[in-house]
Amino acid sequence: MSGHNKFSNIKHKKEKNDAAKGKIFTRIGREIAVAVKEGGADPNNNGKLRDIIAKAKAQNMPNDTIDRSIKKAAGDGDATNYESVTYEGYGPNGIAIIVETLTDNRNRTAANVRNAFTKGGGNVGTTGCVSFMFDKKGQILIDKEEYEGEADELMMLALDAGAEDFAEEDDSFEILTSPDDFSEVRQKLEDAGIPMAEADVTMIPQTWVSLSDEGDIKKMNRILDLLDEDDDVQYVYHNYDEE
Repeated sequence: MSGHNKFSNIKHKKEKNDAAKGKIFTRIGREIAVAVKEGGADPNNNGKLRDIIAKAKAQNMPNDTIDRSIKKAAGDGDATNYESVTYEGYGPNGIAIIVETLTDNRNRTAANVRNAFTKGGGNVGTTGCVSFMFDKKGQILIDKEEYEGEADELMMLALDAGAEDFAEEDDSFEILTSPDDFSEVRQKLEDAGIPMAEADVTMIPQTWVSLSDEGDIKKMNRILDLLDEDDDVQYVYHNYDEE
């Protein structure tokens, strides 16, 4: 399981994004709006919304901000309709990249995503061109600094809850589930008082690719930075080993 985690990268990204918490909250707000529109405003009856609320709390999104987003989505008949569109493509040296977006303007988003790839020396491919290189999994990351119990105890709790796998890294624990079991496992861990640094259904690369050429590294970072700046982009998955 080693190599799935990349927790140091996640922590680095969190620190980098601390100054841009508003952007993170905006993206989560869009997910809340979509979830409410699809399944209603009551998290007790809407598993997708429940999971997004948990993700929001892991990002330290204030409760009143979460509540406001839910009420706005539930009560605003003129609310923006967001459409989920996924793009796949290649970065330098054939690095696989998947970009998930929520957009109210497909043409704008497609142009921005294509521009990000082009400026970083990559290119957008066809649907399915790289997704086969990833496994879709529920992933829960627990910071060792936040968890006070024993590793074996956590592992048994996770496996009993329905997790597929458990791994211990230097600074964290990683729990993997099937996408279908993710909500139930996450809920059981939450009920048990387990603090989660990350909890989401994600795309995990089957293999990682390193870059040694400085030019390629700059190009790859250019793609990731431009995608990160795009408000329509929700998540970017790639198999670039940044370590």
